[in-house]
Amino acid sequence: MLNQFSRTELLIGKEGMEKLAKSRVAVFGIGGVGGYTVEALARSGVGTLDLIDDDKVCLTNINRQIIATRKTVGKYKVDVAKERILDINPNAIVNTYKTFFSPETSEQFDFSQFDYVVDAIDTVTGKIELVVQAKKHNVPIISAMGAGNKMDPTTLEVADIYETSVCPLAKVMRKELRKRGIDSLKVVYSKEPPITPIEDMTISCRTNCICPPGTARKCTQRRQVPGSNAFVPAVAGLIIAGEVIKDLIGYKRGE
Repeated sequence: MLNQFSRTELLIGKEGMEKLAKSRVAVFGIGGVGGYTVEALARSGVGTLDLIDDDKVCLTNINRQIIATRKTVGKYKVDVAKERILDINPNAIVNTYKTFFSPETSEQFDFSQFDYVVDAIDTVTGKIELVVQAKKHNVPIISAMGAGNKMDPTTLEVADIYETSVCPLAKVMRKELRKRGIDSLKVVYSKEPPITPIEDMTISCRTNCICPPGTARKCTQRRQVPGSNAFVPAVAGLIIAGEVIKDLIGYKRGE
């Protein structure tokens, strides 16, 4: 019988669709990268999605975040994403957490219940904690490295963290994970050297923050506000979703 996932089933079969429907994926960070990951996971038929982000949609998110429109500005990102998911698949189970993930808040999550974890958050301490918890509970995880200050999505690659180069965030992650004895981590990263953003404070959130009322972490508190666009974070998010889907169904090219 035809349904919204019939075209996907032509590629992965009924068994593959059943595996996705029974899978539970946690996406930490519902921004430029994570938003597109969530969108693709929902459209692929993943049955249960956990969305973790304490941020609200800001006007400056509209240039790159799939959940950001004039109508959603000021709403919590996880709430907007949940509504989109249920419009795509009313049978999906969507759990939302308005939480800023960090080592201090990690105990709120039982990682053993997830079939896959997506790291699409910005802070190094949070990213490391996600990896540590996923490895501790033997849950597959994929991490997004830096997508800001980039213009060429064709330089994005999937690799183990210890095989990465160029990306400054990946360099920091390699160092910190090595200290903790973690010997592997699947990542999506860019080989494009970062672009230095234009120094114009009239168009920078750093001094002209317009975050919605009630936003916990204002742009003025950040050390740097990177430039971004509509295509690099989006491609990174879709690549991540593809890796998650293929891993969940055990897809091997050529088989």
